[in-house]
Amino acid sequence: MISVEEALQTVLNSYQDFGVEEIPFIKSVGRILKEEIFADRDFPPFNRVSMDGIAIDYSAFTSRLRSKRPLSFKIEGIQAAGSEQITLKNTENCIEVMTGAVLPNNANTVIRYEDVTIENGVATINIDAINDGQNVHSKGKDGQKGDVLIEENKIISAAEIGVLATVGKSTVKVAKQSKVMIVSTGDELVGVDEIPLEHQIRRSNVFTLVSLLERLNIPSETAHITDDKPILKSKIENYLQEYDVLLFSGAVSKGKYDFLPEVFDELGVEKLFHKVAQRPGKPFWFGRKSFLNENDLNSDNQTNDKYKKNTIVFGFPGNPISTFVNCVAYFYPWYYKSVDIKAETETAILNADVSFKPNLTYFLQVKLSSRFGHLIATPIIGNGSGDLASLVKTDAFIQLPNDKTEFKKGEVFPIIRYR
Repeated sequence: MISVEEALQTVLNSYQDFGVEEIPFIKSVGRILKEEIFADRDFPPFNRVSMDGIAIDYSAFTSRLRSKRPLSFKIEGIQAAGSEQITLKNTENCIEVMTGAVLPNNANTVIRYEDVTIENGVATINIDAINDGQNVHSKGKDGQKGDVLIEENKIISAAEIGVLATVGKSTVKVAKQSKVMIVSTGDELVGVDEIPLEHQIRRSNVFTLVSLLERLNIPSETAHITDDKPILKSKIENYLQEYDVLLFSGAVSKGKYDFLPEVFDELGVEKLFHKVAQRPGKPFWFGRKSFLNENDLNSDNQTNDKYKKNTIVFGFPGNPISTFVNCVAYFYPWYYKSVDIKAETETAILNADVSFKPNLTYFLQVKLSSRFGHLIATPIIGNGSGDLASLVKTDAFIQLPNDKTEFKKGEVFPIIRYR
């Protein structure tokens, strides 16, 4: 049995690079950007009007103000959004302008319609305090041509989609999605739409895992295998070759029908660890199976690790909380490392004394709240690792280390959020 820290490092050391693909930008929401996005021109690309109103030469306004002449300007024309730039021929006059339009030549300041009166083709300014260049979004203010607008390894959201469209990136390079199979095991499990007998329960862990992966925008497939070792072995042998990642729920502990560790060994899956000093989720099994693809041998007939295909295997215990905590505590960091995203770390203040005697790291379920700018974690004591309903009442796991048995209110510990 290894420590949580050793287990996590082993998982992280087994990260996979699934490569890069180019897809239509509009389909890239939630994907991991694998290129820098540059400004293809200045942003904005011209001096842009930001309010409907009139455009003037500011010096004409100050000249009138000093000489106490009427703040009236003859209207020469209209500059509409999307129209080619026109020129203010007489700087003593003005041009009506619309939001988003290019600022006319010889004009540098915009006064909004609310501050002017227009009558008989003349606009009179009704205020005597305006600023030079007001209501103008200057060319290049948001970014210069060639500037990096979006860094690589960013999770693409609606904000990034707008920038991609603006710079004309109709296709974008993103991290390929890993091919994932989620497998539940056990004769006691029946389908969601079935009526279970007294000795049966509905499948739930597999769908919990599907949902946890969907939060990362990872598609997955699911399967259920009964507690029959030959059938398990046959199906898993195929899954190992077809998928990049296998997630199992159940059959990794010490029960007479917990065949997975034996099957993995017989199929040549390298065990990296089995059992972690933690609660819940101690029987966690982790390993990998390496395959050689075509042309995997170099000129010296030596295996080149760069071209190996590794199928990563996560074997989670079957109790619902155990499956859940191991997914967010290990699979999530593994995925972030694989796509080169820095995982965020958070801490929270424990809101009650907790006593935990076993020499294990304790992932305690907590309800989160905020107080005076600090994150507060209130323990919610459930009924063990099988108490699936307790997840509904909580927001995170607080990670209590195994080097002490008493944890005091007010102490700060790491948390793993799941909502």
